[in-house]
Amino acid sequence: MSGAAREPVRGQGPQTISAVVACYRDAPAVEEMHERLTAVMSRIGVEYEIIFVNDASPDDAGAVLADLAARDGRVTVINHARNFGSQSAFTSGMRVATGDAVVLLDGDLQDPPELIEEFAARWRDGYEVVYGERTDREAPLLMRVFYKLFYRVFRAMSYVRIPLDAGDFSLLDRKVIDALNALPESNRFLRGLRAWVGFKQIGVPYVRPRRPHGESTNSFLRNLGWARRAIVSFSYGPLDLITWLALATVGLTMLAIIVQVSLRIAAPDLVPRGLTTIILVVLFVSGIQLLCLAIIGSYLAHIYEEVKRRPAYIVESVINPPGVARQPEIQPPQADE
Repeated sequence: MSGAAREPVRGQGPQTISAVVACYRDAPAVEEMHERLTAVMSRIGVEYEIIFVNDASPDDAGAVLADLAARDGRVTVINHARNFGSQSAFTSGMRVATGDAVVLLDGDLQDPPELIEEFAARWRDGYEVVYGERTDREAPLLMRVFYKLFYRVFRAMSYVRIPLDAGDFSLLDRKVIDALNALPESNRFLRGLRAWVGFKQIGVPYVRPRRPHGESTNSFLRNLGWARRAIVSFSYGPLDLITWLALATVGLTMLAIIVQVSLRIAAPDLVPRGLTTIILVVLFVSGIQLLCLAIIGSYLAHIYEEVKRRPAYIVESVINPPGVARQPEIQPPQADE
């Protein structure tokens, strides 16, 4: 049976997969992303829509996407009023996607579209969440070590079982999308929320390639911010650390008092004296206090962002909104012979 004549993926009747592509500084990759997505969707044998979310990209991504949407009615373009980040871009696309399953992938081609075929196969097997598992990545050694370490620390601290080495690249069943869209929080960490909602999940291993066009928009400090956001969203470990630091400080203080008194009686000459000792003790205790305040401040900032109830993104315009009658792909005009 040919690819176009395959049975529907799940249930009865034709099925649709929506691809949500977060775009920021990805104008050179848009055309290739579209071609590869179109090819893989044809091989899978399902109806599809491609939703590009232009997160206020400073390059000419807006113009490139508008031209693409004019040529292909299956392409939807959502333009954000400013840059809100990839999590907001994915959320924006998820809330308008009409497919029976939704694929989330970055627009820089580091999430290979060809892997969607295997995602769909696992979806056929009954899995409602199929995520890409980065067994390795084409990146500097320090970055690879940092990412590996982060996922393991995050998993150890989180109150939800987080899959190791799993990014946003995933296929989500409609029931999972509906569950995620119903969550009220605006400060989102989708790979954590994806684990939190549950359902039947499985990983598909792959090697994450280098970004083929341009430079990565991530930096070490930006990645640290991501790590802080993830831990604050899905772990009470830092707050528990404050308790343990307090207990340890009190214990050390009591021990120091006992040692001080004992030495005063047994060997007065060995007892520490002078301003230097006092300064070191004050700095030690003050450092612990500042660390505790920083941890509490991170949680307070997270709470403050949520209670303001600002939207996660603002849409400036939409080209080819999903859910309307789709036009066939428009071919470029042919020159007269």
